[in-house]
Amino acid sequence: MGRCFFFFVVFFLWILWIPSIVLQSKPDSALPLYTDSRWIVDDEGQRVKLACVNWASHMEAVVAEGLSKQPMDAISKMIKSMGFNCVRLTWPLFLATNDSLASLTVRQSFQSLGLSESVVGIQANNPSIVDLPLLQAFQAVVSSLGANNLMVILDNHISKPGWCCSNSDRNGFFGDQYFNPDLWIEGLTQMATIFNGVDNVVGMSLRNELRGPRQNVYDWYRYMQKGAEAVHAANPDVLVILSGLNYGKDLSFLHNQPVDLTFTGKLVYETHWYGFSDGMAWESGNPNQVCGRVVDNMMRLSGFLLEQGWPLFLSEFGIDLRGTSVNDNRYMNCFSGVAAELDLDWALWTLAGSYYMKEGVTGSNENFGVLDWNWCDTRNAFFLQRISALQSPFRGPGLLQTKLHKLIFHPSTGLCVLRKRLQEPLRLGPCTDSDGWNYTPQKTLTVKGTYFCLQAQDLGKPARLGIVCSSSGSKWETTSDSKMHLSTKLDSGATVCLDVDSTDTIVTNTCKCISRDDVCDPGSQWFKLVDSTRSSSSTESF
Repeated sequence: MGRCFFFFVVFFLWILWIPSIVLQSKPDSALPLYTDSRWIVDDEGQRVKLACVNWASHMEAVVAEGLSKQPMDAISKMIKSMGFNCVRLTWPLFLATNDSLASLTVRQSFQSLGLSESVVGIQANNPSIVDLPLLQAFQAVVSSLGANNLMVILDNHISKPGWCCSNSDRNGFFGDQYFNPDLWIEGLTQMATIFNGVDNVVGMSLRNELRGPRQNVYDWYRYMQKGAEAVHAANPDVLVILSGLNYGKDLSFLHNQPVDLTFTGKLVYETHWYGFSDGMAWESGNPNQVCGRVVDNMMRLSGFLLEQGWPLFLSEFGIDLRGTSVNDNRYMNCFSGVAAELDLDWALWTLAGSYYMKEGVTGSNENFGVLDWNWCDTRNAFFLQRISALQSPFRGPGLLQTKLHKLIFHPSTGLCVLRKRLQEPLRLGPCTDSDGWNYTPQKTLTVKGTYFCLQAQDLGKPARLGIVCSSSGSKWETTSDSKMHLSTKLDSGATVCLDVDSTDTIVTNTCKCISRDDVCDPGSQWFKLVDSTRSSSSTESF
């Protein structure tokens, strides 16, 4: 415990140092939450951006993971300190519909699985729950999160406790062996009723990753609408969150037929997006082309809902946080640009550094987990820095601190282009310190409120600010299939792209990966012009 205590002190100091955390959505907003066109808002109509992390409680033990490693309150505080404002807390249907399971104590559940070490760990770290029934232990986790000003979305992840998901696990779609629609509605009603009046439970996700050979649109409408009505009737305060087909990725059928519900102001859709959703395409293909193709497909399957005026919650994304997966690393650069541009609400998979038991393996390590195996250290501190800008809303109802402008966002670092003084080169820094930029019809990028525009000098040279904005090197276009290269032409006629050097200085270089090359990595040259109405915390001026 001594090593963990040292980590907590260092970690909290580090979190306080990150300026970009300052503008995160307040988790103690005026609850309950509602919808306003594509936005989620609080009771006062102010934008609330869901920046969540998934915490699994649907596995064989039916106990929130990690409680044998750390006290519940310490885990809740770690979640809060990492900049998240909510938790997508998973649960298996049988917890709410099988009285024999729900009444098992935590101790009995672990003992039935032969997990005696976990019992010892929970006795040491969370003695107050070891002899509680599983359902009461689940409620205790929700209470701990609420005590730390963290919102909760209850996610019915699966029916029979265990790892999710496959096409053959008999949990995938209505009518499967473990997915009786009537029992499912009963379970949703039970959970909605139990948490009626629990303020920090702000939403219920009706079912995770619908899938399998039985899936069809007719039954989706038939049962998802019934489930939505049941949840709203039992707990009218919560957001009702609907997932699509094909592992939660496909909502394209809503193009032509919206859902028919009796209530308004509470409906949210959700989707999932991982690097492995497209196999090994990111590693084997040209990243610009793969990004362009995958994003177009995502917008066709689910992203169009934002344009139709519905909130879209990206309730699962994540990468191997060891940093060794080329496929995941390239995907994450593309994902970050899209998440910033669309200002998505999201939930990272996952909090867990390890599991009590996963598919029969005791103490299984989770490489996607933000915490390490001991639930003590962060697995990848750079990743937390990288997503910190995405934890804050860029725009939305009530977020009118300044006029609409652009931020020049760099997805591979999570930072934005900053200027300090006219004579100094432009650098990357926290997006909260970034000036606003205007992207003019003449395709110049000018610092908001000034005549200074972004200019290229030459290959390998720092970009600069100038006032002659009609000259070569001053007109910037988004190029490549990814739409994330910012390119311009020099006096010589050569085309260069905005880039970042090893010191985080903004330079211009030959554009990478524009051809079909699948070996190169364009990450340093990917930038996204992001709409924002939030003000800069910088006090510097010309």
